[in-house]
Parts: sequence; C-alpha cells; structure tokens
Amino acid sequence: MSQAGANPWDRQFVNLGRIMQFLRDEDSIDNLLSATLDYLRDNFEYKLLWIGLYDAENHRLTGKGGITPAGEIKFLKERFALNAGDLLDQVILQRKPLPIADLRQEKRSGEWQKLAQKFDIQGTLIWPIYHRDRSFGVVILGSNLWNVTPRNEERARLSVVLGSLGSTLSRLDYEWHHHNVKRPDEPLLQILSKIRNVPALTERLEEIVQATHSYVMPDHTNIYWFEREHQYFWRRIANRQAGPKSKQAVDNTAGVTVQNAPGLYQTLSKDQIVVVVDAKTMTRGEISNRVMEQFGATSIIIAPIFFQSELLGFLSVEGDESRLWSEDEKNFVRGAAQLAAITAPLEEMEVTLERIASDQILTAGIARAIYSDNDWQSALDQAADQLCQRLSLERFWVATYDKDNDTYRIDFQYHPKNRRPLPTLFPGLAPVDVQMLEQSSDAATVENLDSDFKFLSWRTALLDLDVRSMIVSSTSMGKSLEGILAVAHEAPRTWSRPEREMVQAVAQQIGLIVHQNELQRLSDERLKSHQAVQFGLVALQQSGALDKLHHTATQLMAQVTQSPLAVLVVWLPGRQGGQIASVFASRDEYQLTISETIIAIEEDPLAQWAIQSEGILPLSIHDLPEQTRAWLNPPALGHLMVTALRTTPEHQPTGMILVADRVGRRWVDRQLQAFNMLANQLSWSRRHLLLVDHLKHNRQELERLNWYKHRRLEDIYRTVSSGVQRLLDSDARANGTGGINNITLQSSLKHLQGSLLPLPQIIRKEQWRLRPNYETAPLAGMLKRALERVDSLVKQRQIWSQVHNQANVVVGGDIAKMEMILNELLLFACGRSDVGGRIDLWCRQIDEKLLELSITDYGVVDASLLQELHQGRAIDPLSPSLLDQPPGLHLAICQSLMLEAGGELSLYQLEDNRILSRLILPLSSS
Repeated sequence: MSQAGANPWDRQFVNLGRIMQFLRDEDSIDNLLSATLDYLRDNFEYKLLWIGLYDAENHRLTGKGGITPAGEIKFLKERFALNAGDLLDQVILQRKPLPIADLRQEKRSGEWQKLAQKFDIQGTLIWPIYHRDRSFGVVILGSNLWNVTPRNEERARLSVVLGSLGSTLSRLDYEWHHHNVKRPDEPLLQILSKIRNVPALTERLEEIVQATHSYVMPDHTNIYWFEREHQYFWRRIANRQAGPKSKQAVDNTAGVTVQNAPGLYQTLSKDQIVVVVDAKTMTRGEISNRVMEQFGATSIIIAPIFFQSELLGFLSVEGDESRLWSEDEKNFVRGAAQLAAITAPLEEMEVTLERIASDQILTAGIARAIYSDNDWQSALDQAADQLCQRLSLERFWVATYDKDNDTYRIDFQYHPKNRRPLPTLFPGLAPVDVQMLEQSSDAATVENLDSDFKFLSWRTALLDLDVRSMIVSSTSMGKSLEGILAVAHEAPRTWSRPEREMVQAVAQQIGLIVHQNELQRLSDERLKSHQAVQFGLVALQQSGALDKLHHTATQLMAQVTQSPLAVLVVWLPGRQGGQIASVFASRDEYQLTISETIIAIEEDPLAQWAIQSEGILPLSIHDLPEQTRAWLNPPALGHLMVTALRTTPEHQPTGMILVADRVGRRWVDRQLQAFNMLANQLSWSRRHLLLVDHLKHNRQELERLNWYKHRRLEDIYRTVSSGVQRLLDSDARANGTGGINNITLQSSLKHLQGSLLPLPQIIRKEQWRLRPNYETAPLAGMLKRALERVDSLVKQRQIWSQVHNQANVVVGGDIAKMEMILNELLLFACGRSDVGGRIDLWCRQIDEKLLELSITDYGVVDASLLQELHQGRAIDPLSPSLLDQPPGLHLAICQSLMLEAGGELSLYQLEDNRILSRLILPLSSS
C-alpha cells in the first residue's frame, strides 16, 4: 500500500532516509513520535494510526497520538491497562508483529474493538517498538479492507523505521538514568557513619530524616512512632528543610490511629512499604483517601521501621503533587527505615534488660506457685494477679478443650470484681485458629476484635464483655491442642514480643496443671462410664419382667450415652407389626407424640435399616423418611443412632433401640461401646425372658390340662364303674329269676352313655390346651353332683356334710371346669378332715352377677400354703414352692381357671381355726 506517483521507489527511499536521519539525531521523545506518525501517514495508506508508549512499572500503554477517519481524537491520548491474554499485552511480551484480519470481530482488543466498529476498521497490524529484550511501545495500523497483509518491502520499511525508533528510545532512557538516577548506597553509608557516634535516639532519627529528605527531595519527610498501648502513630521527627515547593501544606498529621488506618497498619505489620503515586487515581487498599488527606499529601512512600518482627513506627516521604517514585527512591527510603530500626533498640537496651530481669523474676515466682502449691486454684489466682498487674490486663482465663463436644470449658478465670464473668463454655474454634495455636511457635494475638478475623466463634461473647484485645497461647506448644491460656484488655492494643513471650511462658507452666486435670477428668469419665455399664448390665440381668426390662433399658441407654431421648421398639419374629415398648425423654422437646403404638416393621425404613445393619447405624433427621417420622417425631430431634436387638447371626432380631439428640451431636467411643454392650445384653435378656415366659406358659397350660383331664377321667371312671356295677348286680339277680329285666338294662346303658358323653369334647377339642366353653346349670344340680362325687370318701371317713342357704340361681360359664374345681375343694376338705368330722357348704348371693359358695371344715392346712396361694409363686422359679406339687399345684390351677371364668378362689384360716374355701361363681345373665 505504498504511495502512488512518479518514481515511487525513489520517493520511498528518500523519505526513508530522511526519517532514519531524524530518528538518529533527535533527542526529544515527543518530536520522535510526531515525526514517526507523519512518516507513516505520508507513506502508508492506513486509516488508523496510533503510537503508545509502554509503562513497565504499571504495565500499561500511554497514547501519544495518531490519526483516525475523524482525525485525531481524545481516545488516542488515553492510558490502556494491559491484561493477561489481550492482543496488546501479547505484542509487548513477545515483541513480534501481530496481523488481525478484522479488528471489529476481535474481542481481545478491548476498547479498540469499539473504535474499529465505529470507523469500520478491519485489517489491522500491531507492530512492537522495542530494542533488544526491552519493549518501549506499540504501533497500530488499521485499514478499511479485510485481512490486509503488507508486502515484504512494506514490512521491511516498517521494521527499519520502528526498530530505529526503539533504538533511539533505549538510548535516551539510558542517558536519562545515567545522568539523573542517584545511587542510594553512598548516602546510606554516610547516614550510618554519622549516627554511629550519636548517643541519643532522637538525634539519630533526625539525621536519618534530613538525609532522606536531601536524597529524595519530597515536600515533607517524617518519622512516626507507634504507641502500642493506645494504638496510634505519633509524629516524632519532621524535616527542618524546605521542600522543592515553596508552598507548605497544612500540618494535621500529629497522629494517625490504627482504627482510622487499618489497611496501612496491616501492611506495615507485614514489613511492606506503601507507595502512592497519585491519591486522586489511587485504587489499592493499603491506605485510604481519608488517611492521605490526614497526611496532606498527594503522593507518598511509607516504609516500616520493623525490628525483630515488631513494628516500631514508619518513615514517610510526602509530595504535594503527583509523583512517579523511582525504584532507587523506594529502596533508599526502605533502607533508611531499616537503619532507624537497627539503631532504635540501642536506647532501650538498658530498659529492656531491666524488664527481662523483672519478667524472669515474675515467671519464676509463678512457676514456684504452680509447682509448690497443692491448691492449684490458689496458685492460678496468684499467677493471674501477678501477670495482670505486670501487663495491665483486666482478664485472665484457662480453658480446656473438650474434643468430644468441640467446646472449651473455662476451668479458671480472673477478673476485677466489677466485671461480669466469662461463660462456662466457649464454642469450638475454626480449623484455621486451631492450626495456628498448634503449629505456631508464638502466642496468637488479637489487637482489635472489631476488625480482626481470628477467633470469630468467640467474638460475640467477648465483645459483650467489653474485651477488645487479647493474647491466646496453647498450653502445649507444638502438640495437639489440650488447653489455652488467654489474657485480655478492654481496649484495642498492640502486644509486644516480650509480652507475648511472657504469656507463652506462663501458659507452658500452667500446661502441666491442665494436662493433669485433663487426665484426671478422662479417668473419672471412663470410671463413671465403666461403672454405669456394669450397673446397667446387672440391672438388665436382674429384670425379671419384660416391662421392667424395657423401661430399665431405655433409661440406661439415655444415661450412658448422655442423650435426652431413648426409644425401644420390639416385635416377635414371624409376627406382623411391632410396638413402641418404652420411651425415655429427659426433656419436653424430645417427647414423642404417639397416636398409634403399632409399627409396621416390614414397611418401616428405619426398622429395615437397623435389621440389615451389622452394628450401630448413625443417622440424621434428614435421613428419615416421612413414614418413620410419623412416629419418631420429637421437635428437637437432630441426630440419632440405632441398633437391632440381635443375639447371634442365626437368631432373628426381636427389636431395635435408638438414642437421639440435637443436630450436630457426636457420640464418643466410650459412649458407643457402652451403647453396644448394653444393647447386646438387652438382646439376650429380652430373649431369655421371652423364652422363660413361653416355657412357663406352656407348662402351666399342660399342668392345667393334665389336672382337668385327670379329674374328668376319675369322674368318668366313677360313673362308669357305678353303671357296670349296676349291670353286674342286675345280672346276678337275673340268674336267680330267669333273666335281666329289659327296662333295667336300658336304664343302665343310658347311665353309661351319659357318663361317656363328655369324652368326645375332651378328646377332640382339648388335646393340648383347655378350651373355654360357656354353659348354664342350676346351682342345686351342681352341688348335688359335687356331693355325689365325694360321697364314697365322705362315707368312708364318716364325715357329716350339709348345704346351708341354698339359693335357687343358675350359674353361667364353663360348668364342667367349675364342677371339677368344686370337686377339688371338697376332696381337699375331706382329705384334711378327721374321721367323723364335719363339712359345711354356705351359699350367699353377692349381687345379680356373682354368688359366693364357701366351704368350711375343721381340718389343718399348712400356713405357708395359704400364704403362697394369696401371694403367688416366688419370684425365683428355682426356689422350692408348695405350689409345685399337689395339693398346692391343684389349688393354684383352680385359682387360674376361676379367674379366666370370671370368678375367684381363695382359702383362709378363720379365727376359730376352721379352714374357709371361698369360691366366687358367675351367675347366668338370662
């Protein structure tokens, strides 16, 4: 795209020679750039031309002019920040030309894309201006044509012209630095030689300020000293020389507080300098506009005076106008501040030595108090009092870390009497705080709780108690966190290294007490847990009834796991459904709202999870489906653990037990072990009681069946024998008279048939268990048959019997069994009566439903038997009992049958030594 016209090559070479000569001889950067733009405009047909110079310190391009289809516009003189990945940054870093097919479509060109779209700039070439390995800027050449590529001779001319421009810029930059840059090492050495013979710190600081002011030549140079107690910087030294400006700024920098300049303080505390070129365009956050106004400066360099990780103050050079500070100026100011830091401790050395000696005496005294005093509370009182007086503190406390609950328990605290005490528990710290306390070789400090992000979980509680600053040290440095010692002040405060070291030393001495107390606490807790488990195992083993076992189990589970809720759900293998057997809730918010105690075990997810799990299953409330939450519904339920009641892998589980607590509850190992052991014992105890109850029930049923069948067989034998005897007697008479009378034979056969009538009922329906049968019978008939059954025994023993007050009533119920019971009482009464004795039967109707039938005799009955009949069997089934063998066994069977029939049986000894057998019979309602 070279110019058209006659002899174009000659003209191009002439123009090229002129611009090259100009670039070699010119010393003005503005003239160089202006001439280069003119050459590009006259010798190349580009619609967009722009030259930008590179500012390496701020990594940006500053526009120096150019042309557009609308002429030269303000946009061409702006500054363009370079971002990683964009085209201008790529050309600056790689120093290679970059062709662009269509600048309108190139998003990586930033604001240039909008300009291209506005002026229809398409094919574009970005050419670097550089010399050797240093970039000085770029040139942008844009056309209205798409994908314009310069020919080789055009590329050659651009390379020659822009290369010469880069070489000249490099030469001018070198000459400027060679003549204008001041070497910082020589003035610093001069400062050092001057101050080594100056005895006073103030005079040494004045020399540093004057030398700094002479080298940098700002408008103001000051040294500010840091007051830790009240957290502010006060101006200690100011320069006496006038700055380059005759106008002096208003002095309003007598003090800068940390509260007003937190960013500045944080930066200086990290031993970093603060540089501001122009406060009006400042974007960084180390220093605010408000603080710059307080300094009365537009540009500034602030270097920390830092000694042994402790901020003593800072050295500042301030300008009333914007100023681009050179690296040498920054280095000089930083070096001067370090010289001030090195010389500052000399003045305070004697004071420091005295303080160290005093601190050693104090520390030794605290150590003697701790290690010699048997009462560690008194020892800590003495240590806290001494330390608080030495460091001017308001609070001192020792806390032990409870890993189980992630809390800090306040074991000791010291504070003035007019201050409120700390809460007994502090929440757990964030992992970053724990890591800081465990791994740091120094105590942690908080200078202002309002703005510091350390110990955030304690901030609210401490601020409520007016605590603003503190030192916190682990009692076991370099090891896992066991306890902490903390001291606090009620105002923001910066802590010096000696103060931190003293607190840390006291913390290590107190660590022995904390460690011993923690070991004792763990031992006591393990002992209590062991005793609770032992007690629980014995209590479960001694529970003789299922209801008592269930209630004891839930109470024990809640106790050993320290949980507010324990629930026991039981079922029998092969049966449909289970039930909530016992609930123990120590607080109202953990009470269950139960509308139906039956639970569909086969369909309940929690029950199935417990059955399928091999051990303890931890769960959250969010894990439970709605079906389970319908019955497990305490309002405060958060986390729970559940296990099935399983004895061996071959046995089916017979229930599940769970304990629950708030959200985030964690059960420790000893609680899990106790829960598992008691659940296992509960499983075996419950299985044992179920088997015992089952066997006991079967035994009682078989005993009752055996007694009843035996008595019925005796009765049938009696009646059949009577009928056979009648036949034999009739047959004997018939042999004498010539034959048996047909009427007599039929009567005897009917009597035998009636005697055998009850047998089918007994054989078919009552093979292994008694079956209740409701019948009605007149009382008179029952008494008649009862007396007939014992008639032979009465006659044999010559006993006189009589029925008194016989009522005309009808008895309703299992008449056959009631008659056998009445028969048993009469047999017992006859058997204990003397020969020629007397038995009376007394009838008395109690009401419309019940009849009292009493039998009195003058026999003798063992008083122990009467007592057992009233009180029941002994709790221990292996202990001897009169109810295990007749007649006590038979009487106990009769008692249970009468209870099932709706009646009652009891035996008493009257005051006249008669024996009363009292039988309550239900009457028929019809």
